[in-house]
Amino acid sequence: MKIAVIGCGYLGAVHAAAMASLGYETVGVDVDEAKIERLRRGEPPFYEPGLPELLRAGVDAGTLRFTTDVAEAAGSDVVFIAVGTPQRAGSDAADLTYVDAAIESLLPHLTEGTLVAGKSTVPVGTAQRLADLVTPTGARLAWNPEFLREGFAVEDTLTPDRLVYGVADADDASVARLDEVYATILARGTDRLVVNFATAELVKVSANAFLATKISFINAMAELSETVGADVTQLADAIGLDARIGRRFLNAGLGFGGGCLPKDIRAFQARAEELGHGQTLGFLREVDQINLRRRDRMVEVIDRELAAVGGDRVAMLGLAFKPNSDDVRDSPALDVSRRLQEGGRVVKAYDPEAAETARWVLPTLDIVGSIEEAIRGADVLALGTEWQHFRDLDPAEVAGMTAARVVVDGRNALDAAAWAAAGFKVIGLGRPDTVPAA
Repeated sequence: MKIAVIGCGYLGAVHAAAMASLGYETVGVDVDEAKIERLRRGEPPFYEPGLPELLRAGVDAGTLRFTTDVAEAAGSDVVFIAVGTPQRAGSDAADLTYVDAAIESLLPHLTEGTLVAGKSTVPVGTAQRLADLVTPTGARLAWNPEFLREGFAVEDTLTPDRLVYGVADADDASVARLDEVYATILARGTDRLVVNFATAELVKVSANAFLATKISFINAMAELSETVGADVTQLADAIGLDARIGRRFLNAGLGFGGGCLPKDIRAFQARAEELGHGQTLGFLREVDQINLRRRDRMVEVIDRELAAVGGDRVAMLGLAFKPNSDDVRDSPALDVSRRLQEGGRVVKAYDPEAAETARWVLPTLDIVGSIEEAIRGADVLALGTEWQHFRDLDPAEVAGMTAARVVVDGRNALDAAAWAAAGFKVIGLGRPDTVPAA
């Protein structure tokens, strides 16, 4: 079987490498020549655990290649569409420019029996519109949404918890073709759902909307906890023991970011409004606002603690929106760093993987090359991303490097008792302060 993947960004590069690892002759196509050159060398253009090895194996074996020429997708049995759908400038809606361009570039190269399978996250109604363009060529269209987590993308592609096929009525041929593609995965007993186009389009955005709502719910409880003196982490532990609720995604702190959840919930709301159901998803606006308020709160707490110690130097630990990624799109840690700088604070930031991407987004930020360089002389340590590197820090060693012993734990990830034992005041969002013993 021959596979083509249009779009070699985060989703597409991982998917292409995964398809090659399953034994298929795979070609990845992208308009970015610099990105393609890196991929040809087996070098991913972003940080993702496990991907370098998968890429190099495919390139070295000759089952995986990359090109800027979409004509090389001609003759493929399946062409996956894996381009980005960013937030449209000046609007909450999704920008489908790249999806439409991918389909337009493919049309002259489609032949009878080719399956075009969309993986990009698109507004409901998009697949049917694209099917109307694809089917006159003799090709078919299906929608096969992705459910990748950054930092676990290879695992999520090769061992997903479910596969969803969105197909037209009675399109058994598309189902059979996708079953062939995913035969190795299905053989492990992976759940497979065959649905219509609209359902497939709603699955990904519905999942992201639910997760975002769960995260913002516990952060709303953090707001109340800070007022009444409760501990939101203990609260999450207690309600998470309810099997109907569960503990996952109930970690209060600085909130969510990245290239999916924020833009997807906004696009979902925008599409609901276009369909005359704005009130149905109106709660997502408050979900978004709760999330953004946690950044405000982090800045407020840091400013308060700086005023208390009479300093202005902040060590920001972490810049990626989550650990095991170099993605700084809508990163809460980077946003807080920017706001602190704009407020006249001196910020030294460190991230083990996201320094390069962060410099591109915020070139004025002083991003240093080591944890030690960031924390030396700092008046406040701020945890912005819960990398294991930071969880493993020895508070006693850190104590000797800082000007004042204050930690603002934006992820509630540190051992507050251990840090307090080393002489630090620890402030966790939604938790009572942990202070050194007198």
